Amino acid sequence: MKNKAILIVAGEPNSVFLEIFFKSLKNNIFKKPIILIASKDLLTKQMKQLKFNFKINLLNRKSISFNLLDNKKINMINVDYKFKKKFDKISENSNTYIENCFNSALVLLKTNKFSGLINGPISKKTFLKEKFFGMTEYFASKTSNKDKFAMLIYNKKLSVSPLTTHIPLKDVSKSITKNKIINLIILINKFYKKKFKKTPEIAITGLNPHCESNYKNSEEEKIIKPAIKFLIKKKFNVNGPFPADTIFMPEISKKYDVVVGMYHDQVLVPMKTLFGFDAINITLGLPFIRISPDHGPNEKMLGQNKSNPKSLIQAIKFLDIK
Repeated sequence: MKNKAILIVAGEPNSVFLEIFFKSLKNNIFKKPIILIASKDLLTKQMKQLKFNFKINLLNRKSISFNLLDNKKINMINVDYKFKKKFDKISENSNTYIENCFNSALVLLKTNKFSGLINGPISKKTFLKEKFFGMTEYFASKTSNKDKFAMLIYNKKLSVSPLTTHIPLKDVSKSITKNKIINLIILINKFYKKKFKKTPEIAITGLNPHCESNYKNSEEEKIIKPAIKFLIKKKFNVNGPFPADTIFMPEISKKYDVVVGMYHDQVLVPMKTLFGFDAINITLGLPFIRISPDHGPNEKMLGQNKSNPKSLIQAIKFLDIK
């Protein structure tokens, strides 16, 4: 196929995702056809409430004529969902619906007719129910890839990747290993070479403040520095460890494509401070590219038509590039 379609799963029905989806289609032109997996009934009712006006092209999952698709209508695959209110509180009532949407997407992705998957936000508390730390781990388990996967928060100016994802801070130090660091750098390097035809420059942070410690066997000395030394020997463009409080200063970070941190907030807090919604969450290591907008369900703003679609637009544009 010349232009593989972009597959989108709406995710949590009681989120702002359909609102930002409507805004993304209204104000942008995308070359590749977009296929949405969601409840047609919910989409129709939310669209009316939010005062958007799109025609719907209802598709049969088993017989899609990709060459005939464009984005003048919303191309969608319906998944049944019973609800009382078009905008409601998040609860476990939507879990089966969300699971059915993701299962439909995973079947379609096996056809190799899609450039990737974008999923709307879900509630970790109600949908994942502590079975997985996040959607990164959820998709890894669904594709029989439970070990070598990673989260990359991507912006064309600077991206970040946390070595550990959604785990308590007290568990971070014991979750850091030399092999994890090496495998993460290999995944990032492979992704940048395949997607951008370049070898990325990667900075790696330490764990402790200023990369210092009051005890001899610090993580920097015992794990991080040996991993970096190994990677340099293998000709990867890595450097570090850098103190996390200075690596994001412009004069330092401008030299790098990616900053790898030891834990989630160490790199995501500065990333969101720098770029706001102008970033996307990419899962590396899956058989397909999986992206999610870098925000949650935003339940407090349901139905208010005030949500910013920028991150979803960036996600679609990322897959819309040939």
